[in-house]
Amino acid sequence: MVIPNLIAFTLNILNMIDQIDITIRSGSGGNGAISGRREKFEPHGGPDGGDGGDGGSVSFRADPNIQTLVPFRKRRVFRAGNGRPGGGKGMDGAKGEDVEISVPVGTEIENQKGDLGIVDLDIAGKTTVAVMGGKGGRGNRRFATSVNRFPLLAEEGDKGETTQIKLTLKLIADVGIIGVPNAGKSSLLAAATAATPKVASYPFTTLEPALGVVDLGTDGFVMADIPGLIEGAHAGVGIGDEFLRHIERTRVLVHVIDGSSIDPVKDYETVREELAAYGNGLVEKTEIVVINKVDIPGVEEMAELLKEELPGAAVGEHVISAAGRIGIDVMVSAIANTLAAERTEEADLMRSTPLQTREASERRPLSAGGETPVLRPQPPDKPAAAIRKHPDGRYEVNLRAAERFAGMLDVNNWAAVLQFHDQLRKLGVADALEKAGVKPGDTVIVGKHELDWGE
Repeated sequence: MVIPNLIAFTLNILNMIDQIDITIRSGSGGNGAISGRREKFEPHGGPDGGDGGDGGSVSFRADPNIQTLVPFRKRRVFRAGNGRPGGGKGMDGAKGEDVEISVPVGTEIENQKGDLGIVDLDIAGKTTVAVMGGKGGRGNRRFATSVNRFPLLAEEGDKGETTQIKLTLKLIADVGIIGVPNAGKSSLLAAATAATPKVASYPFTTLEPALGVVDLGTDGFVMADIPGLIEGAHAGVGIGDEFLRHIERTRVLVHVIDGSSIDPVKDYETVREELAAYGNGLVEKTEIVVINKVDIPGVEEMAELLKEELPGAAVGEHVISAAGRIGIDVMVSAIANTLAAERTEEADLMRSTPLQTREASERRPLSAGGETPVLRPQPPDKPAAAIRKHPDGRYEVNLRAAERFAGMLDVNNWAAVLQFHDQLRKLGVADALEKAGVKPGDTVIVGKHELDWGE
């Protein structure tokens, strides 16, 4: 069967164009350095280990010059740069290179864990940080005190974060052209705009939404040709369910009916039922009904009958031929007037809505403060140490601050180990271990090291 095979082929393409999964990885922070000055007239020197550079972050930006997610078919993994380690003489390591991924305006960014919300890049230039780079470790000069003149400790840089991101493209257009396959939607878009969508006399010609701009001189609007909807589209039949999401952003729907169809009333009702089944307010959108192919004998008479059988005051007002450019200018003018009314209504609603209510309704679920939302929650500033006792009697410390010191610890240097124990007390680890029941001589695991707990 040709049509089922075409549908299967089309679905494979759509899964890569309108919704795609990618992997992103932020850079790891560089390690802090343990170093000391060796200068003339300063025999004892002093600590001068520099800090490690922070790892690069990965962010997304809405780019009006990109129209689809097709570029992600070939590249699915994005990595930011690692921070460089610190050096002697107070030299801090360089920050890792950030990565900014450009996506079409109207792309939703969702963490695949599914519990962190969605960021909607619905405005050109809008950005969101998806994963933050690992923090660079501090060098030993940061820990010098009047008591400890030469610290033998530095911090390990935090590791980068790897996560799966789902990109979902929802086109942003003022007008969505809908209808059953082969109703003439692509021809209408081509006639009303400068767009050049694929036009043919077989179903499912349109494999992805196409955008076109209607130029009215001082004003204009964007139209989107939405691929044909068939019965059961909302449940995954055919290809319509992949594109119903694009209609959500439109203000006005232009419903194209093939006047030469065997049952145009059934075609109209099928599409309306799919809009209602999909939900999200699609069926409540303002709709302009257009009867196409008036240049075919009998269609003009059919249009008169449809006025009585189809609901809506706009039915029958626009009888056109997209291919012959008949009635296009009148239809475009009516769409422009309808859009102007819709925009005026939206503006009035915004003015009548209290500012605090608007801010609450527009607040992004992933916002971490400021103007740039972040796709993951920030850890608390001073987390408490968690202690886990193993069946064999060992105690394991779970505290990143302690693990960062352990990552740079020289266990063969007794002075460094003593300083490490002192840091554990300052971090509250010692108190946590004592509450957990640790005794002198017990083995304590911190990061990659196992240490004997002393007095």
